[in-house]
Amino acid sequence: MRGKSDMSSARGVALVTGASSGFGLLTSIALAGQGYRVIATMRDLSRSESLLLQAEKVGVSSAIETMFLDVTIQTSIEAAVSDIMKKYGRIDVLINNAGFAVGGYVEDVPMEAWRSQLETNVFGVIATTKAVLPYMRASQSGCIVNVSSVSGLSAFPGYAPYSTSKFAIEGFSESLRLEMMSFGVRVVLIEPGAYRTDIWRKGFEGIHTTEASPYWRRLSSMLAYSRKVSMTAPDPQEVADAIARLVDKREPKLRYPLGRGVKMGLWARSFLPWKWYESILNRLLK
Repeated sequence: MRGKSDMSSARGVALVTGASSGFGLLTSIALAGQGYRVIATMRDLSRSESLLLQAEKVGVSSAIETMFLDVTIQTSIEAAVSDIMKKYGRIDVLINNAGFAVGGYVEDVPMEAWRSQLETNVFGVIATTKAVLPYMRASQSGCIVNVSSVSGLSAFPGYAPYSTSKFAIEGFSESLRLEMMSFGVRVVLIEPGAYRTDIWRKGFEGIHTTEASPYWRRLSSMLAYSRKVSMTAPDPQEVADAIARLVDKREPKLRYPLGRGVKMGLWARSFLPWKWYESILNRLLK
């Protein structure tokens, strides 16, 4: 199905959420480089400059269109999807990337922060997916990539809100994949470990704790370990390239864990006795 705009030279239309930085920015550029018409969405269009500059440097700026979309506002999701369908008549790829990290021990994190975390990372993904599904189902094709995290498979102290949101995305994606298989829509989970993106820097700055907290010392140890890991973490381009490769796979796997030491850590969690795994983790954090 062709839209009003000329799509004859494009591989398809890709909608990316949270495209102003990090994985979303890099994935938008990678998909444009593969021939997709990319609708790079963000809740603050004034932050699109970095994306457009980097796209221009590699010669793909003409393939990228920025658009306002706040995944926590239903009307903005509906308006963005409607505009894309009117202009192009199709949405072939959805990258659910928008999200942020809330940190702090459970007792210290206020309920409004918990609700904000789930509103963006979970309900935002569900709402955006629901808006796109009717069109993919009707065309009997499409690929939905949900950017989860290794924290959706293995939880750590001090990141309960973020892990909660990503565990939810894992379950949502499993069900969605099974529901959509007979309609030709592929659903994939990307599960990055630590990469050099802004999400953790922002998370560190907005951590919910004080020196008066009974968890202050333990959380400080956890944050010190996380900062150490993030400083030597791999280039996030690795994740963007992986996403760009898999959207065209006819039969992609459900899960793609990525990052240094991620597969080994998941293996340990799955096969070691739980007490052993806890003991190893506690020693690491000390």
